[in-house]
Amino acid sequence: MTATYIIETEGLTRDYKSTRAVDALDLAIQPGELFGLVGPDGAGKTTTLRLLAGLLNISDGSATIGGYDLKSQTEAIKALIGYMAQQFSLYAELTVLENLKFFAEIYDVPKDELAERTNHLLEFAGLTEFTNRRAAYLSGGMQKKLALASTLIHQPDILLLDEPTTGVDPISRREFWNILTDLHLKGTTILVSTPYMDEADRCSRVGLMYAGSLVICDSPKSIRDQIQAELIELYPQDWQSAQELIGTLPGVLELQTYGQSLHILVDSGEKRLPQIQKALSKHEIAYQSARIAPTRMEEAFISLIRQMDEGSDLVEK
Repeated sequence: MTATYIIETEGLTRDYKSTRAVDALDLAIQPGELFGLVGPDGAGKTTTLRLLAGLLNISDGSATIGGYDLKSQTEAIKALIGYMAQQFSLYAELTVLENLKFFAEIYDVPKDELAERTNHLLEFAGLTEFTNRRAAYLSGGMQKKLALASTLIHQPDILLLDEPTTGVDPISRREFWNILTDLHLKGTTILVSTPYMDEADRCSRVGLMYAGSLVICDSPKSIRDQIQAELIELYPQDWQSAQELIGTLPGVLELQTYGQSLHILVDSGEKRLPQIQKALSKHEIAYQSARIAPTRMEEAFISLIRQMDEGSDLVEK
């Protein structure tokens, strides 16, 4: 069965008693796309992925995956997808190899193909040296890679990954995303939710969810361009005093704090940077550096969420 979109939803809705977790979601993902879902906690990302995986019933609306109807053809869809939950969900007392064999049996992987697939995935995930180690004794990063390998054992066309790198160290996170990039380049369709904006920047397109709805859906560059401002990055010695002062200056549209640094969104970086430096000097607020910097997904995300919290109207693209 073929379809223009490999994943498509129309008005997809899920209610939990009096709470609407997913609200009339319209989503269209092309075959081979690496699509990122971002949004604040409670935005509906996990519920969306669980709906698409067939783990929750649809309250209203419709969805098709690989041309199959999610309501009536769930079993046919399960063969197409691999779903990886946020929490480690494998069998802790089983070894790496035993977990892979267990999931191979669940998905009816042909026995004559099992050894080749298992060896390939172990090498692919960097787990060849740990085949006899129990899952409980793997590091967080290796557990995530084992979970992904188990998800891939039946060679699904579509991966649904719910915040797969949450809680792992930066090196393991990078290694995990190298694996995803390889899968993407080989044509696997990947729908991944992530709290990390640098990961969202790796995606073909990104959908921003808010209160159960998809409010923006576009390429990372186009989403960054939604912010009609330039960014000044400032490292003051007293960031609280600097923040209070800069917030009163002309042309300053928004202030965001990042540790000891201030990210200042202004109407013109070239015009406002000298003014900010002059004001800091006048009020004897020392700073280590001040520069015009490119706007990242993180600044765009925070700014857009702030606009929505303040009641601004955002039109889905």
